[in-house]
Amino acid sequence: MGLSASRTLCALLLTAFSVLPLTALAGGGTLTLEKKAPYTKGLNVPEAVRAECGLEQKVPQYVEEFAKKGFDKVVLADTVGAKTAGKALSMKITDITGTGGGAWSGPKHVNLEGTLWQNGKVVGTFRASRFSGGGAFGGYKGTCAILGRCVKALGKDVATWAAAPSMNAALGDAKK
Repeated sequence: MGLSASRTLCALLLTAFSVLPLTALAGGGTLTLEKKAPYTKGLNVPEAVRAECGLEQKVPQYVEEFAKKGFDKVVLADTVGAKTAGKALSMKITDITGTGGGAWSGPKHVNLEGTLWQNGKVVGTFRASRFSGGGAFGGYKGTCAILGRCVKALGKDVATWAAAPSMNAALGDAKK
């Protein structure tokens, strides 16, 4: 094969791979997520955070958003567990600091724990944490916006982990 033919073949391959959807390359199968990541029972969560921030729903939504890059399909279900076919992930919010006043009331954090089953067997567990003081112009952001930033980062952390899970993983700021 001559140099010109090699270049043409490389160009054709690069073009083919650039137009394929990422999910076709991912090959991660289906991931089923619980629609809600509930607060651990007895966790002291400010009422305004419970009522206004929607963190229990945002956690799985962000995981879903980022997991689409590593899985062929991501499905939200009311409940998941050992009896869920394929890969199934349940999560819960185990700790939160989120007093009102935005960045003026101090840094915020969200902690998660999760379990990943595959065909009835636990194949991964994690604990994850993200902290934020609000970032640039944090003093002008509300508590929900800052906690939302934490939850979005956690969603990316968890989605990345779910594609290559391990037992007792520490994700995000929990690695420190």
